[in-house]
This record gives sequence, structure tokens and C-alpha cells, in this order.
Amino acid sequence: MLNLFDGRDRKSILDRISRLPASAARRWGKMTPAQALTHLSLAMECAAGEGRQRQSLLGRVVTPLILWKVLDEKPFAHGAPTDPAWVVRDERDFEKEKARLLAAVRRLGAAGPEKSAASVHPFFGRLSGDQWGRLTYKHADHHLRQFGG
Repeated sequence: MLNLFDGRDRKSILDRISRLPASAARRWGKMTPAQALTHLSLAMECAAGEGRQRQSLLGRVVTPLILWKVLDEKPFAHGAPTDPAWVVRDERDFEKEKARLLAAVRRLGAAGPEKSAASVHPFFGRLSGDQWGRLTYKHADHHLRQFGG
């Protein structure tokens, strides 16, 4: 299973982010490339223990039923809902957000799975370090594929 805490998997994601152009055409969804990078940064920063989150009530109810599916090997489906904590509506500077995301992925990798295990996802709640690594990889892969990256 691909995992952002694995050095090779993390390098693959970093390379894909680095190659993503500001002009990338959206294949699905509503976000621009810059908004998607910001959205991913928020998720990576949360996983690295930067900022405090609380699990939503809906997440507490639904997570036990769906987490196994979210963490399986299949890529995320198009149109999956976005947690309100990570919705980005305003336009962002692409190059600034790309640099922010690259730095966030590197910090997450350096922090390691133990640090992530202390973090709370706003929907899924407390996850193990391995679960965070799988989730952040799949999430980044999803949005990179959204823009052909």
C-alpha cells in the first residue's frame, strides 16, 4: 500500500507536485490547481500536527463504517465530498501554494508517523501513523490526477 511515510512514495508525490503547471486543466471537480494545492497543504499540515482539529459528529458516526474503504488501494472516486475545514474558495497564488505544499509534505515526512498518530482528522478523527500515511498519499494522488499530474 502506498504511504507518504515511505521515502520512495513521498518522493514520487513530491516529483508530481513539482511538475504540475499552473495551467493544468481540471479533469473533474470545481477547484483550480492553486486551490487544490492549498487544500492539500491544509491536510498535510493537519497530519503533521500543525493546528488543532476536532472530529465532526458526522465523522464519529460514519468513520467506523467507511474507513476501511477510504484506506483501501483503490484511488478516491471523483466527486468525493470535501471536509468543510479544508474547502478553499478564494483564488491563490499557484507558485506560492506549490512551495507551501512541497514544504508541508517534507515536514510531514520528517515528523514521521508517530507525530501524525497524535493528530485529529476533522472527519476521520484519530488515525494511526500508518493510516495517516496511506490517507495523505491517496489524497495527494487524487488531486494530482485531477489535474493530470
